[in-house]
Amino acid sequence: MIEFKICGLKSLKHALAAADAGASLLGFVFVPGVRRRIPVQEAAHIIRSVRRARGADCPRIVGLFANQPLAEVNDTIKSCDLDFAQLCGDEPPDYWDNIDAWVIRQVKVDDEMPRKSAIDTALRQVDEVVDRIHLTLLDKQVKGALGGTGHTFDWHIASEIARRHPVFLAGGLAPDNVRQAIDTVRPWGVDVSSGVETDGVKDTAKIAAFAEAVRRASV
Repeated sequence: MIEFKICGLKSLKHALAAADAGASLLGFVFVPGVRRRIPVQEAAHIIRSVRRARGADCPRIVGLFANQPLAEVNDTIKSCDLDFAQLCGDEPPDYWDNIDAWVIRQVKVDDEMPRKSAIDTALRQVDEVVDRIHLTLLDKQVKGALGGTGHTFDWHIASEIARRHPVFLAGGLAPDNVRQAIDTVRPWGVDVSSGVETDGVKDTAKIAAFAEAVRRASV
């Protein structure tokens, strides 16, 4: 089955709904100044509660960071007992290697350039991530945004990359398009945030619908 991550969680209710829907990973945003940011202590409480409630069936926990001091990131990893750190900024490779958790590196795809150039540019970045034994998440490049914009990008670019390396696919995914995205790209996993929200708040019905669409695409 294709793995899926529900990202931008801010409440225990929605974290449990994501876990019950079969999410492989739960994402919490620790980037200052963004709408979905959650304070470290609140996240730690939710994570502890989900782990107590779901035990061995608890999804892996991911923290999202961008251009933050390494010590701050590792302190948050320790405080929240994170399994993964997803890096969404301009952090260099040496920084990745000093993170005290598994790393998911976001690679932003610029699909406004010619397709071959976009593929080659993204592949160079993904190759470097894989060489360092980290995971890759592909998202759309939007000027001035770190991610979570709710915009899709050319999935044929992602497909070319996914043929060579296992990747997470993000960017504008929702219950009504994730099956098409999976059929086109065949990623290792998919990532959703705004696509399972209503008026900027996670929606349990949309989380369940997204999970069902992923399951149907995985058959």
